[in-house]
Amino acid sequence: MPVVQKRTKQPTVPPRDAFRYRQLAGEIENKIFSGLYPPGDRLPSIRSLHRQTNLSISTIYQAYRELENAGLVVARPKSGYYVQPVAMQKLEAPIFRKKSSAPQRVSLAPAINSVVEAISNPRLVPLGNTAMDPALLPVKPLARILKSITHSEMRTLLTYSPSEGNPELRRQIALQTTGVMAGITPDDIIVTNGCMEAVALALLAVTRPGDTVAIEAPTNFSFLQLLQELGLLVAEIATDPQEGVDLDELEKSLDRNSVRACLFMPSFQNPLGALMPEANKQRLVEMLSARDVPVIEDDISSQLYFGEPHPRPLKAYDRDGMVLTCSSFSKTLAPGLRLGWIIPGRRFNAKIRRLKAGITMSTSTLDQCVVSRFLSGGGYERHLRTLRSSLKKQLYRTALEIRRHFPAQTRLAIPQGGSLLWVQLPPGVDGLDVYQAAFDRGIATIPGAVCSNSDRFGNYIQISCAAPFSPRLKSAIETLGAIVDSLFPAPGCSRQAPCRP
Repeated sequence: MPVVQKRTKQPTVPPRDAFRYRQLAGEIENKIFSGLYPPGDRLPSIRSLHRQTNLSISTIYQAYRELENAGLVVARPKSGYYVQPVAMQKLEAPIFRKKSSAPQRVSLAPAINSVVEAISNPRLVPLGNTAMDPALLPVKPLARILKSITHSEMRTLLTYSPSEGNPELRRQIALQTTGVMAGITPDDIIVTNGCMEAVALALLAVTRPGDTVAIEAPTNFSFLQLLQELGLLVAEIATDPQEGVDLDELEKSLDRNSVRACLFMPSFQNPLGALMPEANKQRLVEMLSARDVPVIEDDISSQLYFGEPHPRPLKAYDRDGMVLTCSSFSKTLAPGLRLGWIIPGRRFNAKIRRLKAGITMSTSTLDQCVVSRFLSGGGYERHLRTLRSSLKKQLYRTALEIRRHFPAQTRLAIPQGGSLLWVQLPPGVDGLDVYQAAFDRGIATIPGAVCSNSDRFGNYIQISCAAPFSPRLKSAIETLGAIVDSLFPAPGCSRQAPCRP
């Protein structure tokens, strides 16, 4: 009987113009940020760019529409496209203070419970909710997969899965690391109930109660809650709003203290949005490996980059098995599915497997099946491209509104990816006061005080851009700006006449 070869479905390649218009939009965007196109400046006409670049008129129009949707340019009828009168390049990054702390027990901010409740309250404007809005998620494809499951398949999917995870999902996750991390196989991956379980398993594998863990300052407040529950001490390391943890400060802390492990988020850090340069990542891994200190990395947001290339995780530089990489689909696919994973490396693989089996035994079989089918169908990368584009527009629009409505001394760094903005308020304005006043007006934010084990970030708030920009969000940001303006400590301070330091 002749062997019939099964034809392999060829991947869908986006039209060439899809890349061309994004490249052109990115080039113009860079010139806007650098000031080559100042606020209010008229951009070249579509026809003049057509003659200059030899790109099609439709490609140039798409590029301008992309910039318009991001809030960077405005179209004027019969006149052309103009740079927004509010200048993004005038936004200054928060001031970076090189101040680290000795090991201390975790002492959560009193407002933490209120903040956690507020960010999940559907009645509040979600400027504090970091979970992706359902409007940005691939609801229809996931629903189709669920409908396609047969009765006989459902019987199997209602039983336990292997403790380390569904083999096909682990294979699909391993495929996602191609070109980013070399040599990752399904056996290297353990599926977890979200990224937080992965981080918890990693901490349990490398520490004991009373040990010291080096963390970024500020950090994800959920990490502080977890570290407190595990009875661990924390040494806060100064962290730059744009480049991440300060390696010189970390080295000093390692010299002074007995640090058992590090917990860092090198790509689009929560809450700063910082992206650690690749050279720093390599230096960090080499520094910790030389001291035999494991590093747990939260890599949950690395897929949400706005430019190129994909940021590499610390694991890509790991030669001694000292990096435990944790991630999930919560930021990219569906937070409610609670599907994450850990790549622990050869040193800790067996221990993580035992911990996973002993603590939660397994992860939802049905959820793993749905996500593995979605990944294998080829729709994930298309979804990610759309999601990145949406987040970039949302983040830029939000930053522009903050620039427009907040007092002049507000400082804000524009991240290169993710969905978070870390806002330094004018001198004397307390983020907790802003949080409470905003809550009273139906707006959820995150005060900087809950993102640290010290009192150094009372002058900050975090704003999430995980929901599509809308008139409701625009109005909420305008209200926030008015709240901040009203909290200036000295008379005469306002957007028009700001206080001087």
